[in-house]
Amino acid sequence: MKKTQTKAFSNLVASVILLVIEIWAYTQTLGFKVVKKAAVQPATFPQIMCIGMMIFTVILLVQSVFKLKKADPEDPMMEACASINIIKNKGVQAGAFVIVLCVAYAALFEVLGYVLASTIVAAVIMWLIGKRDVKQIALVSILVPLLMWFVFYKLLTVNIPMGVLTPLKNLVDMI
Repeated sequence: MKKTQTKAFSNLVASVILLVIEIWAYTQTLGFKVVKKAAVQPATFPQIMCIGMMIFTVILLVQSVFKLKKADPEDPMMEACASINIIKNKGVQAGAFVIVLCVAYAALFEVLGYVLASTIVAAVIMWLIGKRDVKQIALVSILVPLLMWFVFYKLLTVNIPMGVLTPLKNLVDMI
């Protein structure tokens, strides 16, 4: 079997792609506004997350290179990797659907607002991963975004777009 058809090679390719994306994301945080007299800046958490992801991606990259150099046929990473053909592989189809869903979420975020857009996406993803209890889907997909919005809006004073649910924000402001 060719080394380019192994799991180790796919990890190598994925780690290079991820590293490029993570470096790009880190450079985007360098443009965040600096808040005077603030101990923690808006860019701090995203930069920590990017650095953490870069560390683990480099570890994966190094592991993949060593596995490919050693090429031990008994190593599970030297087995043939699964197809990423979107027509044949149901897992790839589900992943592609979630990517499309995330793009739709970003596009509808301002119009529908955080709570409504998050509720719809959470419900669809819960259904996609096999949850079929409608009560559980409804409770989780409605209450979690509402609670998260409340925490960000009231406790952290971060104004998140509410879209069509702006009257809810006005109601909470009265509390």
